[in-house]
Amino acid sequence: MYQSRIAGMGFYVPDRVVTNDDLAKMFNTSDEWIQKRTGIKERHYAAQNQGVADMSLVASLRCLEDAKVDANDIDLIVLASLSPDYCFPGSGCFLQDYLGIKPTPAMDVRTQCTGFLYSLATADQFIKTGMYKTVLVVGAENHSSGIEFADRGRAVTVLFGDGAGAVLLQRAEDKKDHLVLGHVLYAEGKHAKKLWCEYPASKITPRLTKEGLDEGRQYPILEGKTVFRHAVQRMPEVIIEILSKNGYTVEDMDLLIPHQANLRINEFAALKLKLPAEKMFNNIQRYGNTTAATLPICMVEARDAGLIKPGALICLAAFGSGFTWGASLIRW
Repeated sequence: MYQSRIAGMGFYVPDRVVTNDDLAKMFNTSDEWIQKRTGIKERHYAAQNQGVADMSLVASLRCLEDAKVDANDIDLIVLASLSPDYCFPGSGCFLQDYLGIKPTPAMDVRTQCTGFLYSLATADQFIKTGMYKTVLVVGAENHSSGIEFADRGRAVTVLFGDGAGAVLLQRAEDKKDHLVLGHVLYAEGKHAKKLWCEYPASKITPRLTKEGLDEGRQYPILEGKTVFRHAVQRMPEVIIEILSKNGYTVEDMDLLIPHQANLRINEFAALKLKLPAEKMFNNIQRYGNTTAATLPICMVEARDAGLIKPGALICLAAFGSGFTWGASLIRW
């Protein structure tokens, strides 16, 4: 069995910044209302015809530059997104084409807010078994083209932003830094419809109907109180579990990087863990919830801010639609 290490990271967010005041001009909300309930101040929206693969390309090139690795050295692409460019094929195939590299396997992962964690764990297994040496892991979302800018959809719309983040995993060989230590992953499908988007649905014939569109069934639905209650329970549980499985406690953790769904969820989780504020990194204030992109974006920003130091024990954690949740542990 081999071990994986993070060789490089990169992220991209579109140029267009949308503030809470901008949203307040479109439907009934306010900066005070949004910040009080979510902690979000602004988010970035993709340009017209700028899709998930487009944003992933920029993040991936920055990641490869950071790692000083040629794109043709990639053995596998794993791309997480709930908002792929098209119904099929997956955006990973488009990213492979945009990178201009040799025929390379590419797969998409659809576990929404935990998409990056599931993808990281998948890539880690391919490296551990010796099948591949270099795997590009990407999380990317274009939410702005699929949310409702009206009073009916405001509870969801205020939360989301667009962006992409990428991490390059490589076989550790003789290097002993930036090591991936392990993962814990869960799903509990009985809560699936508490946070979901129904249309287009292959279970329904036809997959789209005018009546359904008029009812707004193509827009995400969120039962906020239910999601919040489960998130503040599951996040601390899985963080403690991943630490325990690797022989650590919360006190040993140098930095927690949680999914950026709602600042209040992260604050409650920290309170349950008795984790001091300086041991948690959040950037939801500036980006909103970028779903599968949140963790890699956070990782780059935390590193560049000097919060990820050599030898640090880093925990990544997420909870979201499915319900799915999980955590990964890294020794930097």
